Amino acid sequence: MTIKKVVVIGPESTGKSSLCAMLAAHFNSSWCPEYGREYLTVNGKSYQYSDLLKIGQEQLKLEDRFANELIEGQKSQILFVDTDMYVMKVWCEYVFQECHQFILEQICERKYDLYLLCDVDLPWVQDELREYPEDGPRKELFQIYKDLLINQNVPWATISGTYEARELAAIEAVKGLMNQ
Repeated sequence: MTIKKVVVIGPESTGKSSLCAMLAAHFNSSWCPEYGREYLTVNGKSYQYSDLLKIGQEQLKLEDRFANELIEGQKSQILFVDTDMYVMKVWCEYVFQECHQFILEQICERKYDLYLLCDVDLPWVQDELREYPEDGPRKELFQIYKDLLINQNVPWATISGTYEARELAAIEAVKGLMNQ
């Protein structure tokens, strides 16, 4: 069985995890959470450049585990992924002005079927791991993600508006992918 992978990306506090969970429930499937949250919760909010490589490597292992579980269980033909190596690239470059070669290689090697880019038009929700509550950096990061998606060949859609509008737009985008 072949599965399709839909990646949900965007700046922090844009509803990515909530959207992944909703889409997985709607399509009776699974979603792969963002490993970085787990890593920072266990190891503390302070991190170094080398930590981002570890986070990226573990993110890929987690994604592979969820994909294999879907294939083995023949539960669904679609996996929703909260964070991929584009997110790791942006994180590395935004904070440290450089990116690990491994992450860049994985961007070229990994294949996805659809990207959903979450806009910054939702209200900021504070939690202990988030770093950029101001509108300026959030908008700048959104534009960085958008530029990345424009310059690659996988279909993508911007997801914006209220939570309900986002859900409807995301469902329609995924239905379009599944009907191909």
